[in-house]
Amino acid sequence: MIHLTLPYPPTVNHYWGTAGKRRYIKPDGIKFRNAVVAIVLQNKANKKLSERVMVEIKAYMPDRRKRDLDNINKAIFDALIHSGVILDDEQIDVLHSERKEVIRGGRIELSISKLGEQ
Repeated sequence: MIHLTLPYPPTVNHYWGTAGKRRYIKPDGIKFRNAVVAIVLQNKANKKLSERVMVEIKAYMPDRRKRDLDNINKAIFDALIHSGVILDDEQIDVLHSERKEVIRGGRIELSISKLGEQ
């Protein structure tokens, strides 16, 4: 099982942008992605898991604004793939997301386990 504490991700609208038909990662997205890479390497979590997995997300909100809980998943999954934790977010068969209390700056507590490993 892999446990990681990540910074709170930017929303989908702040993670990706488009220029014509080209899609790109905005500066906030690059900053988040680089932070996740550093955390993954520090925790030696770049396992390149290829098995079916279960992901548990505890989202500590950065403030009291209304937010869609599912709006953070794509940024997290993209960063996990980019950092070598998993090969593709298609591997995720079970996803549990939970909104937690507000903490300054926000954070994500993430657990990834191979199915049957729990």
